[in-house]
Amino acid sequence: MSTFHERERAFENKYAHDQEMMFKAVSRRNRKIGLWAAGLLGLSGEEAENYALDVIRVDFTKAGHDVVVEKLVADLGAHADEATIRTRMADFLSEAKAELADV
Repeated sequence: MSTFHERERAFENKYAHDQEMMFKAVSRRNRKIGLWAAGLLGLSGEEAENYALDVIRVDFTKAGHDVVVEKLVADLGAHADEATIRTRMADFLSEAKAELADV
């Protein structure tokens, strides 16, 4: 195999790995934001875990992450505004990426 093909394969493998890691990070972020929102709603234990799973699932319904924001804005009402939710999502994504880097 030529050097060009080896480099091409390496780039493809890196891209696939990066995409997988981003998927995992976003899923972790959604769980974290779901648990955060559940706490604001007064949910705990199994109810909080189920709510977090609902947040994870809603991300698969449409392309883009705005669907998660829309769900949280609708569910949280006066507990948190859209700007707060987006800020927390960014914070949780950073945390999730750091956690995955440590693994």
